[in-house]
Amino acid sequence: MAALSLRYRLGAALALAVVAIGVCVHLGMTFLHVAPANTVSKEHGEAIQQWIYPEFEQNWKLFAPNPLQQNISLQVRADVRTADGGVRTTRWYDLSAEDGRAIDGNLLPSHTQQNELRRAWDFFVATHDDENRPVGGRGALSESYLRRIVVMRLDRADAAGEGDVVDRVQVRSRTTNVPPPEWSDEQVSTTPVDRTLPWWPVPGDEARGGIG
Repeated sequence: MAALSLRYRLGAALALAVVAIGVCVHLGMTFLHVAPANTVSKEHGEAIQQWIYPEFEQNWKLFAPNPLQQNISLQVRADVRTADGGVRTTRWYDLSAEDGRAIDGNLLPSHTQQNELRRAWDFFVATHDDENRPVGGRGALSESYLRRIVVMRLDRADAAGEGDVVDRVQVRSRTTNVPPPEWSDEQVSTTPVDRTLPWWPVPGDEARGGIG
């Protein structure tokens, strides 16, 4: 810093100050989100929720008395509008398996590879009933969040191909119970259970992998 001119030192100091303020605001919002209800969180609850959801939602299943005992994989397929005006349906892309391959053997897997897809699905399930109908005000938000993620994943996989555009997407989950250990008398079914969501139209600004 000492070797920089005064103008560049001021610029660097300003940038550091902006980053520090941003970090402090984020930590404060996260603390207010997970803390018990208090005067500040009651008065500014809407602003806190808008900051946290959906990207920064906090989930405490690690401390649950009955940890998750299922393997859940998410798959997606798309209807693609071709350049000649036709429509074709892609194969199912196993997004969870892709993340698993990226993590396997990776000493420093990214947060996105480990959690983005899983947390998006948790968010969707928490805001929808068994008929895939939204429950509460965050249902539409969870749908758009999950849709944006799968559309970006399809774009990375070049599912549409050159000159074609993703028109709509369909997501399904495949849930398989983890078998109990050999010494356990517990009996569980290991037959996979699929949950297939309705087709979702993709807005034009997301059709090529954008975020809307």
